[in-house]
Order: sequence, then C-alpha cells, then structure tokens
Amino acid sequence: MAKIVVALKIFPKDAGGNLDELKRQITQALPEDAEVHRFDEDPIAFGLVALIAQIAMPEEKTGILDRVENAIRTIPEVSELEVTMVRRI
Repeated sequence: MAKIVVALKIFPKDAGGNLDELKRQITQALPEDAEVHRFDEDPIAFGLVALIAQIAMPEEKTGILDRVENAIRTIPEVSELEVTMVRRI
C-alpha cells in the first residue's frame, strides 16, 4: 500500500505556548490510519513558532487528509493550519 506524507504548518493560538504539549495533542488527535512522521519548528515573529507536522497516511484512503485536518482543527490551542506539501513515499 502506497503512502503519502503531508506537511502541515500549524499555527498555535498563543506565542510562547508549550509546543511539546501541542505535539502530544496532535499525535493523539490523528485518525488511526495516520501517524506523525516528524515535527519541525518554524519561528515566525515576536516569539510565535509554527509547527511543521509531517504526517504519513495511506494514499488509497478516501478523505483521509480531510479527517486529519479536521482532527487537528479541533485542538483548542490550534489557531490555523495550512497544507504546504504533499508527496508520495
């Protein structure tokens, strides 16, 4: 089964928030078919750091990316997110 990796830029609501806790919440919120491949941090400005979450998921599952995005958006500490890259692995 082929997989894809999606890079999501996730903006927290507050600058200086606990990014480790946000990473934990993102990992727990994902559907069972998706898993975190890696996290990176992207400093934006004035202490605000966005998370870049690379999430692996099966390519054949219909609607999996929508479910991943919706799951992350339900986390109270998440302000916004955007898809920055999709690639096949």
